[in-house]
Amino acid sequence: MTMADTRVQALVSYLEHEATPMIVLDTDYNILAANTAYQRQFATPRQQVRGQKCFRVSHQYSVPCDQAGEHCPMKQALASRAPDRVLHVHHTPRGPEHVDVELRPILDEAGEVIAYVERLGSVAAASAQPREDGLVGRSDAFNAALSALQRAAPSQVPVLLQGESGTGKELFARALHQASPRARGSLVVVDCTGLSETLFESELFGHERGAFTGAMQRKIGLAETAHGGTLFLDEIGDVPLPMQVKLLRLIESGTFRRVGGIETLRADFRLVSATHKPLKAMVEAGSFRQDLYYRISAFPVQLPPLRERGDDLALLVQSLLRRVGGSTPLRLDDEALATLRRHNWPGNVRELRNVLERARLFADDGVIRVRDLPPDLLDGPGSGRAPLPLRRRSVDEKAALSHALATFDGTRAALAAELGLSERTLYRRLKAFGLA
Repeated sequence: MTMADTRVQALVSYLEHEATPMIVLDTDYNILAANTAYQRQFATPRQQVRGQKCFRVSHQYSVPCDQAGEHCPMKQALASRAPDRVLHVHHTPRGPEHVDVELRPILDEAGEVIAYVERLGSVAAASAQPREDGLVGRSDAFNAALSALQRAAPSQVPVLLQGESGTGKELFARALHQASPRARGSLVVVDCTGLSETLFESELFGHERGAFTGAMQRKIGLAETAHGGTLFLDEIGDVPLPMQVKLLRLIESGTFRRVGGIETLRADFRLVSATHKPLKAMVEAGSFRQDLYYRISAFPVQLPPLRERGDDLALLVQSLLRRVGGSTPLRLDDEALATLRRHNWPGNVRELRNVLERARLFADDGVIRVRDLPPDLLDGPGSGRAPLPLRRRSVDEKAALSHALATFDGTRAALAAELGLSERTLYRRLKAFGLA
């Protein structure tokens, strides 16, 4: 037995005592050993993984990951002679799951790679299968953002979530909080949109009794409530400029005073911010403080728009239908799903949810069809099809609108909003069908 063989055997014996799932690989992708933790979490009870190719076990591929369009940590570690880390979607006994993979090369006396040790951990912050809450996705763009969150979660570095409206910034913030050491504390959300300077200061710092007209009792601020947890400043680009200096002082020193108070208080929280606005451009224009920008953006994460997550659309649809469907199971037929795929989704996941909530009102048998989708979705830009003549959809649409009128308990304005239409469009169609 060579010195290299002895080293690998010693490593295999050591890994058996590790609580984290780990495997040993040779340079030809063969699994030499898997510890009990790996067998328990990533293999079926009777599955023998030893001697199998790692890409067959984890991905059910017939070729290595890099030849199937994935990032292969083994290839990178071989080139760099250093550890490599990647987030993959693996096949497990529970179905597809996000897995954080860290691979380390084992070198011989000459510095040549003789084997690899792979440490694996399931990522609970998101699901690669439909579920009723939280983040779901498995596209490359989604996994890149999730991987960045996994990197940032164990630290205390301030995170800035950037992305278009409707991309799920609060869900990402919640996932970051739950994956952090502060998960037992509170995630406190501060919606910075539409708050005046006075109201923002009172919400964030609290106020003392009598601090201003109407302050009948002491109020604890959200910064104080977030002590020991995470403070999430949603749409931080809307913070009034005069308040930005006070916010900067809070972030840098961890101290503040309630409005009308003289006592200096201390708050210990992890800061997560989010915005859909171009903060760098706002800094150049003088509408956002440069020092505050650099303080909150130590770890920026770009959240992908839905149009860049084509592989996630069916998964998101299944998940959202579980969330909006109530007691009746819902599904889309193939043509309706194909129609959704042709849309550009300027409103992102929020728009998709609204479309599905509207469509479910028309799906009496639990199946959403093209006729149940908003006409504006079919006829609008990015739909990929010409406008349908009214006569071709009039029977189905009239029946659907009649059903909505009979079952919806609310005003016409509320019905229009529920159907994803403007009130003017709703009245025009009701009049055309003789329902007005």
